[in-house]
Amino acid sequence: MKKKLTKEFIINLSKKKNEPKWMLDFRLKSFECFEKMNDPDFGPELNIDYDNILYYKSTQDGSKSDWNEVSKNTKKTFCDLGVVDAEEKYLDGVSNQLESEVVYHKNKTDKNIIFMGTDDALKKYPELFKKYFNTLVRYDENKFTALNGAVWSGGSFIYIPPYTKLDRPLQSYFRIETEALGQFERTIIIVDKGAELSYIEGCTARSYASNSLHAGVVEIFVMEDAVCKYNTIQNWSNEVYNLVTKRAIVEDNGMMQWVDGNIGSGITMKYPSCILKGDNSSGNSISIAYAKKNQVLDAGAKMIHLGKNTKSNIVSKSIAQNGGVSNYRGTTRIVESAINSKATIKCDTILLDDISKSDTIPKNILENNSSIIEHEATISKISADKLFYLESKGLNEDQAKEMLVMGFIDDFKKELPMEYAVELNRLLKEL
Repeated sequence: MKKKLTKEFIINLSKKKNEPKWMLDFRLKSFECFEKMNDPDFGPELNIDYDNILYYKSTQDGSKSDWNEVSKNTKKTFCDLGVVDAEEKYLDGVSNQLESEVVYHKNKTDKNIIFMGTDDALKKYPELFKKYFNTLVRYDENKFTALNGAVWSGGSFIYIPPYTKLDRPLQSYFRIETEALGQFERTIIIVDKGAELSYIEGCTARSYASNSLHAGVVEIFVMEDAVCKYNTIQNWSNEVYNLVTKRAIVEDNGMMQWVDGNIGSGITMKYPSCILKGDNSSGNSISIAYAKKNQVLDAGAKMIHLGKNTKSNIVSKSIAQNGGVSNYRGTTRIVESAINSKATIKCDTILLDDISKSDTIPKNILENNSSIIEHEATISKISADKLFYLESKGLNEDQAKEMLVMGFIDDFKKELPMEYAVELNRLLKEL
């Protein structure tokens, strides 16, 4: 049953999760903010019926660490997605979320890391959790961070101790099976001094007549000399509003890299961000957005330079066909104190027909004379000469377009772990 979001619902949700009073107070404060705030005044037009969203759904499984204990239907869901096949070969840990809860979680490394569902971390590591929760992405930033604060459920909590380097990535996979469901996971990642982490996130949903809402929040803390690489491939159905806030803060000599693939959803608004707080810190974002009929993908990145000698690099690849809209929207700012810093932004767009659209909407702010911001943007239609050449070699038009698209996103694919590059190829061939 779909219910209007109320104070009573939030109280019952917190009680069901057996949360401390401070978390209930936080949820209620967030809910008050959500009720007062409007949708964003930029980007695609949103027509979300907030009274027709199911804000929480339990799978009744609970979180299992033994795959044999997971219910038959849940197993089938993730096996059909191909998620389970990759676990033993490629990953040091896995977390699978179905609807509003983590249903399976396994940490396979013997290194002394913390990797668990965010709900569990609140109970098992309350002091560490409270230290970082809501400190980088505040609940009152926009309507969707407020909504997430009110009804968050699930997500991943990761702590990598100092100088710890994992041999293989950790992965979380988020799946929506229910019509008009809202998924509001909360992910917190702390990569301590000198440590390194590669993290993979996958997202899919079934197609239904009514819209679902995904409004996750990700907070990442990259300490001195640490490295974090965050890979996402989202393939939500066209009925999903994908409205996510992702942010990292990077200390001295640290490095944060976002690798972001947006293939699905009806509307996406997502701008992974780096706050380069420390001297000599760096941030990278490489992304693709592939918009088709009835899709508006408004994506990009934000880089805020606070420390000295900081560097950032944004590479955005946009593709649109069959009337889709694929936009780049980003902000790069080098403040007065961030001397001798450099930022590079490169946006490339390819349109596969005459009815699709793309805009580049940058905001570049330079506040000192010793730093540099470079911005380059190109937009082009698929080359008729190249199509003719490939067709002359025996390819049909669709095969020729596929080859040109694969070449266009080659830089992006190189940054993905092998198994996700293969998955991306499969997804693009199905478009």
